[in-house]
Amino acid sequence: MVDERATYGVDAPGVLFGMTVGGLVELTVAVALFIIGWAIPAIVLLVGGLGLAVSAAVFAHTTFRGKFRVWDEELDALRLAGDERVLDLGCGRGLVLLKAARRVPNGKVTGIDLWSGRDQLGNTEDATLANACAEGVADRVELVTGDMRELPFESGTFDLVVSSLAVHNIPDAEGRARAIAEALRVLKPGGRLRVADFRYAKAYGEVLREWGAADVHTRDLGWRFWYGGPHARTTMLTATAPA
Repeated sequence: MVDERATYGVDAPGVLFGMTVGGLVELTVAVALFIIGWAIPAIVLLVGGLGLAVSAAVFAHTTFRGKFRVWDEELDALRLAGDERVLDLGCGRGLVLLKAARRVPNGKVTGIDLWSGRDQLGNTEDATLANACAEGVADRVELVTGDMRELPFESGTFDLVVSSLAVHNIPDAEGRARAIAEALRVLKPGGRLRVADFRYAKAYGEVLREWGAADVHTRDLGWRFWYGGPHARTTMLTATAPA
């Protein structure tokens, strides 16, 4: 279980805030229109407000609970030996990073991030270090400030590279492709890659195939990883570095 002192923030807080406020406003106006007898516009707003409210609830479930369970399952399925070196691209406040750290008591995990608070509330290096201490894994955690498009690591350094909803924040296709290629470069021969993202997962897979990765697959992670609904579903990209 996640230590209650560890806090992992809110993904895309502006989006969740907008959904929540928009839903409340539409529902409030709908009630007012019903009171004055404007039934048709009231029904339209009621449907819209309920839709936004449901989307906000699904989004909140994902950011506070759903993604935690999904990543537990993904990491458990890897059956790590416990002495691996793991890299988390865009680690944020450390949700996946620290889950991995718990599974490698004799290994080491490294998180790299630019520490932007726009895509995750309270995303700072200090917050991640505090979470590592709260989870009892600070002894095997290293944090690096850097760009995933130019990873400051030697080729073949890591047994596992993970990333959760980070690569898509790179604004251009060339930059995203470079980040994925860098993730493959720093993997040891036979090392494994797990990237949870949306919009561009299939394009990431094409990049990996071009660079010779094996076992490249994408799959839907289901409703627990929806950011509001099926229009914002998350895909898992899996691959193995060439031997």
